[in-house]
Amino acid sequence: MVSHRTITVVTTYLEIPARAAFRPSFTADPEIAVLESRVPFPAFYRFLYQAVGANYHWTLRLGWTDDQLATYLAQPGVTLLVLYVCGTPAGYVELNAHSDEPGVEIAYFGLVPMFHGRGLGKHLLSVGVQRAYDDGAERIWVHTCTLDGPYALANYQARGFVPYKTTTEPLILPE
Repeated sequence: MVSHRTITVVTTYLEIPARAAFRPSFTADPEIAVLESRVPFPAFYRFLYQAVGANYHWTLRLGWTDDQLATYLAQPGVTLLVLYVCGTPAGYVELNAHSDEPGVEIAYFGLVPMFHGRGLGKHLLSVGVQRAYDDGAERIWVHTCTLDGPYALANYQARGFVPYKTTTEPLILPE
């Protein structure tokens, strides 16, 4: 019999209401590049999703078929920006202009664990926010929760995001 445990998850919703509030932090390291995946294919997307999200219980998109992923990723309002370190995929930021709220949502954002602690998240988030504004966003929003990395909330706030809503809900996890 599989046992389960229930935890409480606090989700914080944040926004940058205007470009003037954006506080970017870029790196000049020539070994770091962020490239748009303009022809994203499902296997590569799944690789990124699992490599970044496995430790944070990211499971929603794992059940999507190849056709569902390809259709989603091909939408004009979806942008997939991949961070590379010395040519190796190290993380990604996914922008969605067709989200549940006004503005552009940072739908997914994160780094592969072996690249944590190097300040790369500041750079990747800054590139994503700048791209959203360059593409015409008036508002950018994101949500993070207590299951995410311990520095996620601080990174968002350091870039100029401000909280506007918090939710609390139970989550059942297998042990």
